[in-house]
Amino acid sequence: MLTCLDFLRQLNTGSVLLRLALAVLFGGLIGLEREHKRRPAGFRTYMLVCLGAALTMLLSQYEYVMLTTRWASVASELGIRTDVSRFGAQVINGIGFLGAGTIIVTGRQEVKGLTTAAGLWASACMGLAIGAGFYECVFLGFALIFLSIRLLPKIEDIVIEKARNMNIYVEFQSMDDVGEILNRVKAQNVQIYEVELDRGREEKFRNPSAVLYVRLTYKQPHTQILSAISELESVYTIEEI
Repeated sequence: MLTCLDFLRQLNTGSVLLRLALAVLFGGLIGLEREHKRRPAGFRTYMLVCLGAALTMLLSQYEYVMLTTRWASVASELGIRTDVSRFGAQVINGIGFLGAGTIIVTGRQEVKGLTTAAGLWASACMGLAIGAGFYECVFLGFALIFLSIRLLPKIEDIVIEKARNMNIYVEFQSMDDVGEILNRVKAQNVQIYEVELDRGREEKFRNPSAVLYVRLTYKQPHTQILSAISELESVYTIEEI
């Protein structure tokens, strides 16, 4: 590790200010990217998670320093012992409840919020590293987290477009149209291996819908299959999920 950063690894006013500032900056930058995509957790959420984790780690260090210096005699009499990793472990456990609240399963049988939950967990871990003064890990971790959220979705879209498996969500006029839709899908040289039907509810103005799990017999643009299905007059909505 860099010896020039030894002063900033100590628990002093300058080090505390720098660590809290880095937590606000890096957590906020990751949150801004999620805010731009209109995700459930955005700028303030990521910033507060990272800042809270850094504060927790600073608190554990402060407690250890005080119990081994100024409060040493009192701690010895009372038999008080401290574990500097205890607070950090609770952060990792506690962030699971916050992350779970961002994960939902939509009516289209699509899971939303997994990336947001993972980002919150990673942001909390980054905050712990900031609070511990592990600056080399902080800068590298921030770069990797930001690139994973910013760059990898584009690569993921390319991989999905070339995949032979597709999940198609379709809304249509009535249940009588299911056969026509399935025949149109099969006409695209596609194998259907599972269908989930939702009959909809008139009182809630919900149209019948289906999720089709299909496999392409050969590589072809997914948009070609979606376009073929959308040409049916009975189809209201179609989307790859």
